[in-house]
Amino acid sequence: MAISRQTISPEFTQLVVEQHEQLRSFVRTLGVAPDWVDDLAQEAFLVAWRERDSFDAQRDLGKWLRGIARNLVRNELRKDKRRQRILHQELSEVLVQTPEHSIEAEDWKQYQVSALRDCVEQLAPKSRKIVSGRYGDGWKAPDLADHLGMTATAVRQALMRIREQLKQCIEFRVIEG
Repeated sequence: MAISRQTISPEFTQLVVEQHEQLRSFVRTLGVAPDWVDDLAQEAFLVAWRERDSFDAQRDLGKWLRGIARNLVRNELRKDKRRQRILHQELSEVLVQTPEHSIEAEDWKQYQVSALRDCVEQLAPKSRKIVSGRYGDGWKAPDLADHLGMTATAVRQALMRIREQLKQCIEFRVIEG
């Protein structure tokens, strides 16, 4: 069911803006393939829009959205023809069965930050310098390039590779942890 822009309330638009990143992160932690994370998060918002009248304003909105997303992933697990959306079926089944309160948003953020720090520490010294210069000191690629004796293009490519390496490291830690 398509929703035209005119029918979406400003309050719901604000909800999407405020909750989008957390919901995407949550969907990803359930073992959904990266190419399908946005689709399932969007589907969760569509369900929330359709069911908005049933939402109790006294409840936690983020928890309600995560419950919708969890149910959508459960449905995916049941559909043989769409299994390619789930990276690891057994892991997703375990994560979907995990009680909601065991993965609170604040705990999850702290875990991600801790995992990121550990993964950054594992980088090669030059890669750590690039990450520190870009994200710690706020230097742009041309400034980093001058400082490190590289070209701006090489810095951008290195950052792209480093971000992918960090992403894989964090995902591995999530699966392990």
